[in-house]
Amino acid sequence: MTNGTDQGLKARLRAGLTEAIKGRDRAAASVLRVALGVLENAEAVPREADADRNLAIGQIPLGAGAAEAPRREVTGAEQLALLAAEVADREAAAEQYRAAGREDRAERLAAEARLLAGYLGAQPN
Repeated sequence: MTNGTDQGLKARLRAGLTEAIKGRDRAAASVLRVALGVLENAEAVPREADADRNLAIGQIPLGAGAAEAPRREVTGAEQLALLAAEVADREAAAEQYRAAGREDRAERLAAEARLLAGYLGAQPN
């Protein structure tokens, strides 16, 4: 379960994704999907490797909700840190591409970083 601040960031990212899809902006839609995936994955609870090993066929859950997995609470600060890390990763990759003479790819990654940084309330370096 998440609090209102957490939902605010995810809701803003989802709204941005909807706008990008409607505007046929594939690059923005792609990076927003990745950002949402990062936040969703952070909520995943690790499972033991042999959690289902000793279940008899009758103990395996079936029906509605059977595929639901437990989720952990990710705070607003954690979500912002995850998104900031995505921005930093893209900025670093853009610099590497610039150093390699791939200005086209570097600019694409820099644009992705700027887009995500807008959701942090700050601009990338």
